[in-house]
Amino acid sequence: MVARKADNAMVSSPSKFTLLDHTIKNESGGLVDWIFQTDGSFSYVFLRFGLAVTFFAHSSQQALGWHGGKGLKDQLTNWQQKYHVPIALGIFGLFSEVFAAVSMTLGFLVRPAAFCLAGFIASALYLGHWNNGFFLAQRDGRGSGIEYTLALLLMTLAVLVGGAGALSIDGLISR
Repeated sequence: MVARKADNAMVSSPSKFTLLDHTIKNESGGLVDWIFQTDGSFSYVFLRFGLAVTFFAHSSQQALGWHGGKGLKDQLTNWQQKYHVPIALGIFGLFSEVFAAVSMTLGFLVRPAAFCLAGFIASALYLGHWNNGFFLAQRDGRGSGIEYTLALLLMTLAVLVGGAGALSIDGLISR
């Protein structure tokens, strides 16, 4: 419900919110794009910053070779040879990681970033971790399971559904 002042009396009217046309009606009656819609919850801030730190470190390792990573060329080659990921899709995946780290930090375009990141994480979960079981810690010679990747996917989906939350550019735009 959105309260509007009419003739010195507060009148309640229902907010318009539909996912089909991706618009909501705000207090002033203007349309605000669903992409930017969020509430002032600080819960999403913690999720955003957790994802930002994680994917900054992870993407810089993969794309730039920092922290003992492979670097862009070797990472794309590895994905192509090991998981049969086309180079163009691999580039999009790395871009999604970098874009998500910046987006989550600023709280800008969080839903599109979360959507791309969720696809990337779901692919990694299935291709790289699914056959290794659930647990992250495995015996020697066996890759890590889905435990950590699943947690990142669920964090990303929470931000996709809830938006950027407090302290975000998206929040400023949606007001």
